[in-house]
Amino acid sequence: MTSALLACDALTMRFGGLTAVDDFSLAIQPGELLGLIGPNGAGKTTVFNLITGVYRPTAGSIRLENASIIGRRPYRITASGIARTFQNIRLFGDLTVLDNVRLACHFRVEYGLIDSLVRSGRFRDAEAKIAEKSRRLLELLDLADCENHLARSLPYGEQRRLEIARALATEPKLLLLDEPAAGMNPQEKEQLAQLVSRIRGEFKLAILLIEHDMPFVMRLCEQLTVLDYGKIICRGTPAEVRANPDVIRAYLGGGDAGD
Repeated sequence: MTSALLACDALTMRFGGLTAVDDFSLAIQPGELLGLIGPNGAGKTTVFNLITGVYRPTAGSIRLENASIIGRRPYRITASGIARTFQNIRLFGDLTVLDNVRLACHFRVEYGLIDSLVRSGRFRDAEAKIAEKSRRLLELLDLADCENHLARSLPYGEQRRLEIARALATEPKLLLLDEPAAGMNPQEKEQLAQLVSRIRGEFKLAILLIEHDMPFVMRLCEQLTVLDYGKIICRGTPAEVRANPDVIRAYLGGGDAGD
């Protein structure tokens, strides 16, 4: 695991008498696109919360580029190179689309408080670069035409894309997507799949995603890890996962993942 971009080893998370994640291990290499699947309540989002510092694990280790990130605050983990989206969209609804992305860019600002107060040349140059970067991201995610709209006024699928744009603005090495296709229609899911593939290639980053839509995740991901009651029950290619009897019993209900 030492060469991995992110390495989780023997992660366990207990809430009182409930074990939400039990002995979870995962290695993510630079540029990989991996999926984390399982039934509702399997512990998937808890894994994301452990990686991003929302929770501190009961046991186990999390290393980013071979450095432990356990105990770091979430904003420091973001600054280290891990960004995420959320199962429930968390945009600043009363800010414009552009301002939502601009705010995220401020993780990388190179001016200080005095510069911002006096509106120094350094401040103006940095803000111009932030605006340019934000507009490039909006263009990439097909949101350029609505940069001045309030975020809450966007259709659901566009709000999902804005969340991804905001995550990319922090310049991550690893992007965590928590059910990015939730609530989307088939056409939006197809566009999202193409977008995720394009983002991976253009930004040269690794992606770990949680998703319940089996055709979507099995088409997109190279490897899948399957959780059930906090434990890994299967790991492999989409074809291997699809054929695994434990997965069929726990998650696919005896049906075909592609149906």
